[in-house]
Amino acid sequence: MDSEHLMAFCTCPNPEVAGEIAETLVGDGHVACANIVPGLTSVYAWKGEVHRDPETLLIMKTTRVAWRRLEETILRLHPDELPEIIAVPVTRGLNDYLAWVTYQTDGRQQPPAE
Repeated sequence: MDSEHLMAFCTCPNPEVAGEIAETLVGDGHVACANIVPGLTSVYAWKGEVHRDPETLLIMKTTRVAWRRLEETILRLHPDELPEIIAVPVTRGLNDYLAWVTYQTDGRQQPPAE
């Protein structure tokens, strides 16, 4: 199933960086909503060494149409050399919520009814 909607993920070094990225993405219409989840610990290999670092996770709701803008914005604002920027398709969701996500990110839909 080729989904128009995406759940995107990005780890950030702290809540402040995550908040700056989230506010920019929402304000510029690249994501409809971003959740900031502090308190992660990431374990990963980088340049031949295993690292264990505290991080903050951004969970973002967006569309395929907005993906490139989301990616470019994160690359511009994120301090890491190679930030995690990944997405998975949304295969099910409340139709009104998904319409709202589409409206917020690319304006093709009418605003959801109040």
